[in-house]
Amino acid sequence: METVALFGAAGKIGSRIAEKVRDDPDYRVLYVEAGEAGMARLRERGLAPSTQAEAVGEADTVVLAIPDTAIGKVASGLVPQLKPGALVVLLDPAAPHGGELPEREDIAYFCVHPCHPPLVNDEVTPEARGDFWGGTAKQHIVCALVQGTDKDYGRGEALARRMFAPVMNAHRITVEQMAILEPAMAETVILTCMVIMKEAIEEAIACGVPRQVAYDFALGHMRVNLGILFGFIDAQVSDGAKLAVERARKSIFQPDWKKVFAPENVIAEVKAITQGRAKA
Repeated sequence: METVALFGAAGKIGSRIAEKVRDDPDYRVLYVEAGEAGMARLRERGLAPSTQAEAVGEADTVVLAIPDTAIGKVASGLVPQLKPGALVVLLDPAAPHGGELPEREDIAYFCVHPCHPPLVNDEVTPEARGDFWGGTAKQHIVCALVQGTDKDYGRGEALARRMFAPVMNAHRITVEQMAILEPAMAETVILTCMVIMKEAIEEAIACGVPRQVAYDFALGHMRVNLGILFGFIDAQVSDGAKLAVERARKSIFQPDWKKVFAPENVIAEVKAITQGRAKA
């Protein structure tokens, strides 16, 4: 049985992971929280908190379910105390790609991030259809071995599949590729575009369109456009819509917007994340 120390076990993502692994027969889980409030939340859920010293001394694997801004400081304190062969699991590529992890050759670093349930899926129960995070609905995950062997990767993926179950594909990529996916693709571009989409709906409402009409119209068009643009249905947008897109691109987007994917800009973004800065 493998001993897993889950840091941040009472936090948002730590709580979801804790519920997934608490009764897993392959893992003995130690739940770690820094403050009394977090430890109280663990006790309320029937989980006995462990001290950091206990967890670090006994852990075969450490999962850092803590904010990106804290990972560098926390890792610098606990990594030197881990036993040889230990595996450290990160839940976001910002810290490993931004150089926040301490050097130690006899341990392994593994990074995993959930893809969340896809918009187009085969879920049939109301609970699964209403699950946006994953855990009830099926989802894919992406995994990267930052440092270690293929055996370490296997340990990391096996645990990751339990933490984010039910999992469909566990895609093995590099940590550099994971940083391209997030923040560059998912946050810098896609989330920003979605924020603008939400603002566009609110602007239509401000111009006099009834709120429910605006949301019903927008969400329906988002769905059919998703089907067309991503190849889920055999159809094309209208010629008029294509012309509208071509005109709008020139006024809404900067011509060089793809520079956000340049390696130096990706690094700047992840460093801004780990340092808690708004600007890269």
